[in-house]
Amino acid sequence: MAEIVSIEAALAEIEDGSKVMIGGFMAIGTPENLIDAMVEREIKDLTVIANDTGIPEQGIGKLIANKQIKKMIATHIGLNPETGRQMNEGELEVELIPQGTLVEQIRAAGAGLGGFLTPTGIGTVVEEGKEKIEVDGEEYLLELPMGAEIALVKAWKADKKGNLVYRKSARNFNPPMAMAADLVIVEAEEIVEVGEIDPDQVMTPAAFVDLIIGGEE
Repeated sequence: MAEIVSIEAALAEIEDGSKVMIGGFMAIGTPENLIDAMVEREIKDLTVIANDTGIPEQGIGKLIANKQIKKMIATHIGLNPETGRQMNEGELEVELIPQGTLVEQIRAAGAGLGGFLTPTGIGTVVEEGKEKIEVDGEEYLLELPMGAEIALVKAWKADKKGNLVYRKSARNFNPPMAMAADLVIVEAEEIVEVGEIDPDQVMTPAAFVDLIIGGEE
């Protein structure tokens, strides 16, 4: 069962050099309070997996601006000019992955799969260093699962066992990331009693959640 903790206790689990998944899409559905605490504590040399790097001074953009990320794995960085500047200056390593491929890599890790085949990237720089497999005369890239030590997830509601509900488009990358990390820390807008969330509305079951901050914490 998940444990409700203070933000200080949650952040104690993240060390310099950690590999961290962070939910969100253009900072929507991103756990902002957790990121603010990471900035304040200056946790550094992170490898971050996310859809994007937010925008300047919002979402993951705060970690970028504070130069706390060593390597960024994302689908695009165009909304944050500082990410591009750091990449071009050699201050930040950036690995760009097609969006559908990245989310499927994360899902594969959560599902315990060994990888998947996709035609996306064939004939482009994306295929460099990757194994190609032919199926019925068509070439595919073998893409491997992508997990992390820690996932930082934003939920609309969490019950005290850790069952989660996301709100509308803020759902985005959060559910697959909650399945693909060794430790899942959830920032919830509201923490409710067990039974207050209709089981049919649960989007991430409590079995995937370790720590929750939110409510009065």
